[in-house]
Amino acid sequence: MRRLLAHRDARLFLAGQSLSLLGDTALWLALGLWVKELTGSSSAAGLVFLCIVAPGLLSPLGGLLVDRMRRRTLLMVVNPLTALSVLPLLLVRDAGDVWIIYAVAFVYGTSYVVLAAGQSALLVTLVPGELLPSANAALQTVREALRLVAPVAGAGLYAVAGGGAVAILDATTFLLATGALVALRLREPRPEPSTGHWLHEIAAGARQIARVPELKRLVLGMAAGMLVMGFGETVIFEIPRALGQPDSFYGVLMAIGGVGAIAGALTASTVMRRRGETALTALGMTIFAIGCLLMMDSFAAVIIAGKILFNFGVPWMIIGMVTLIQRSTPGPLQGRTYAASEFALGLPQTLGIALGAGLVALLDYRLLLLTQAAVCGATGVYLLVRLSHRHQLG
Repeated sequence: MRRLLAHRDARLFLAGQSLSLLGDTALWLALGLWVKELTGSSSAAGLVFLCIVAPGLLSPLGGLLVDRMRRRTLLMVVNPLTALSVLPLLLVRDAGDVWIIYAVAFVYGTSYVVLAAGQSALLVTLVPGELLPSANAALQTVREALRLVAPVAGAGLYAVAGGGAVAILDATTFLLATGALVALRLREPRPEPSTGHWLHEIAAGARQIARVPELKRLVLGMAAGMLVMGFGETVIFEIPRALGQPDSFYGVLMAIGGVGAIAGALTASTVMRRRGETALTALGMTIFAIGCLLMMDSFAAVIIAGKILFNFGVPWMIIGMVTLIQRSTPGPLQGRTYAASEFALGLPQTLGIALGAGLVALLDYRLLLLTQAAVCGATGVYLLVRLSHRHQLG
């Protein structure tokens, strides 16, 4: 970590991402609370997150764009445009304006498709390969640390000044992140020109994943997990009621989970150096499954412990998969390979969020938690068994 922080451009990049993530986390929470307050429906609130993740289905197009432009230039354009896109939230007044929240969430999710692939690809150019695990762990630590602070701050700002104030905060952080990108001294190589039909070019990321057996197993395993993990975006709104707390207690639960997420992010690089990317991701899925089982309980202390483990496992999953993608992918394919993984995960996650929003109105939320535990636990164990078998053969 010390070597990473000694890198000037890495420090600037981390600072810019930290500011942007602060606004992101506060806004996502505010949008869900806003819709819940206007409509009184947990399902309607869960649809906010569906709108945010649904554009992930367009991620292959975003990946192609990232690989056909200089990554920093692209991010310097998309960040200010995203800042502008959240300002229509200032027009929301009552339940009849909920469609504006959904529309902004969709545009926001669309920009994230480009930003996520661009940031991952830029990081590969920005830092030496041996620093990638530390860089990904540092970014995830910052992300989770902000999730510890931002949910409470976002809920508080929303309660005091309304959703419009949170939108202005988010727009400001995007502009500050743009300033950090401008200050980089990075000299990017010229992007490779297109050599074939655009559909063939888009599919290059998926072909890269298929060519690397370990990466293929990891992405498919994560996709299976995401199908049920999507339930969590709606299930979390049911837990405050089960504890006899107001809806705003959702922010407190997010903050509590952030403690586990920070611990997961801080320990991820150490485990990855010892066990590798696949083992890190598989263990993260198993820990996540245990957290789901604990959250089925009716006692607050057990639910809180489950939420900590629930969030602890997620950074291990993400850091392991992203690092393996970066490490096993040539530079000109970084954007499309990352985007292909986002598509592979985003499609089942989008379906899972939609199913969760509907099923939570029909079934006890604990049945959804049990389903999450069964699928993620079984997938994590499978990945570990396959990895052990490969090591025995090797």
